Amino acid sequence: MSDQNTPDIIYTKVDEAPELASASFLPIIQKFAGAAGVSVGTKDISLAGRILAAFPDYLREDQRQADDLAELGELVKTPQANVIKLPNISASVPQLLAAIKELQAQGYALPDYPETPSTDAEKDVRSRYDGLKGSAVNPVLREGNSDRRAAKAVKNYAQKNPHSMGVWEKTSKTKVSSMAGNDFYANEVSATLTAAQAGAAKIEFVAEDGGVTPLKQGWKLIEGEIVDATFMSVKALSAFLAEQIAATKAEGTLFSLHLKATMMKVSDPVIFGYAVKAWLAPVFEKHGAAMAAAGVNPNSGLGDVLARIAEMDNGADILAEIEALNADRPAMYMVKARTPPHSRRRAMAPSALCWKMAKPCTATR
Repeated sequence: MSDQNTPDIIYTKVDEAPELASASFLPIIQKFAGAAGVSVGTKDISLAGRILAAFPDYLREDQRQADDLAELGELVKTPQANVIKLPNISASVPQLLAAIKELQAQGYALPDYPETPSTDAEKDVRSRYDGLKGSAVNPVLREGNSDRRAAKAVKNYAQKNPHSMGVWEKTSKTKVSSMAGNDFYANEVSATLTAAQAGAAKIEFVAEDGGVTPLKQGWKLIEGEIVDATFMSVKALSAFLAEQIAATKAEGTLFSLHLKATMMKVSDPVIFGYAVKAWLAPVFEKHGAAMAAAGVNPNSGLGDVLARIAEMDNGADILAEIEALNADRPAMYMVKARTPPHSRRRAMAPSALCWKMAKPCTATR
């Protein structure tokens, strides 16, 4: 019904398990659709594919890949769009670094990810990589008419067979703790712009010494648009985390922190980093400068912190201190991620290995 460049249905190539499932599922779709004269094509929105698309100037002609996500972003705004979008990973920094390393090993001359960019070239590279982190796919594809409703048969079955949550014991110590103030919720302000307020806008960071750092410029706002802003106090956050760790220990419950650090890629990794620092506070107070010099970044998660400490000259001593500290901390409920070996051109999502809850949980958010 359409030419080969614009198939009637586009099936997305993604990462790990969904891509493996496609080996059997996609041919079935193509067979059934083909009988009706409906063409089915594919577009690569995998992490590996998006990395290659972001650096054509670093690659040979035969290695370059089109920016399929950008193309789909324009397509979904049209009535002709019909995209079967499979789950894709919201890449964390460790996942991104692993994917870059694997592609480099396969002969792709990609630049390294600059942890602390200083030159204009490094800042450009960092900006391109940062655009691939977190939930970079969904905001693009959902600009169109994204239909995420359950099929009627599935909905009817769920209504007739509701999932049981089990019996809730009144003696359970499980609770959810939230900051009492000075967080994003408490500090949020918004305004609907008038005609006089509309026009060019910018976002700046003003430091305590009066220094100004432009964060966004040339931002055009229109009349009636809602501008929303907020901030969180690091001091209040750190105090809250310390209080909750101590309270969880006293109550004999498991400590659990709930964040979406890959989807909320700007704020949540930083919040998570402060949680790691609060958990390991004595260690950071004693070895913070040396750990920072060794590239330890709590925003990358506890696993990355431990791995980088292990590479330090006195790493074994610091890890022993952490082990002793953990013994004095409350039990932790966590999801441990491990990245399996990557297949060619496929950046793999982590497999979730959950530690079973032996006690009720204190969830901090």
